[in-house]
Amino acid sequence: MSQTFRPHANALARFTLVGALLLVVFLGWLLITLQRSDFVTGANTNIEQPIQFSHAHHVGGLGIDCRYCHTSVDQAAFANIPPTKTCMNCHTQIWATSPFLEPVRASFRTGESLQWVRVHNLPDFVYFNHSIHVAKGVGCETCHGRIDEMPGIYQTQTLQMEWCLECHRAPERFVRPRDAVTAMGYVPPVAQAELGPQLVRDYNIASAQQLTSCSTCHR
Repeated sequence: MSQTFRPHANALARFTLVGALLLVVFLGWLLITLQRSDFVTGANTNIEQPIQFSHAHHVGGLGIDCRYCHTSVDQAAFANIPPTKTCMNCHTQIWATSPFLEPVRASFRTGESLQWVRVHNLPDFVYFNHSIHVAKGVGCETCHGRIDEMPGIYQTQTLQMEWCLECHRAPERFVRPRDAVTAMGYVPPVAQAELGPQLVRDYNIASAQQLTSCSTCHR
């Protein structure tokens, strides 16, 4: 009786099985990588606004504190979008006739708000409170990046759950003194490994077990 399979069939079968396994692993890696990519998360993409407000100029150049415009960031769950009046506090005197700022002046005259485009947009099933993070010493820069170097505005982090958990599992690696929350380019006065645990105790930050509980962020 003649052979059904030739001698090299076993090698071909092994090669096929190994190749299929490697293909599955590669596709899994590709899917995970894609889910973390800027294409999916929207990170590092400049957002067009009705007025291209430059944080690099206002924060980095003029040194305006974040809380001058975002007045409720340390008092409420949401960091408010500043009203047009806040812009006009300066721009009734500075660049008062600039065509570039006509939409701002029109908004002030008519009372119609500028239609700013939201940059950081969490899903509805995620509860995030700005004030508690500020109170616990989480810097603006930690989540929003070097705002003082951004001519435009864009999201610098993925905002995915694993990114949040990185801090919630070990807050001592990220917290800073409250008076440095809005500081850009912050450098701890002593080693973070020494300062962080002390701030966790001083600010009564909850345990990692509580911070990583589902109900902490999903309510």
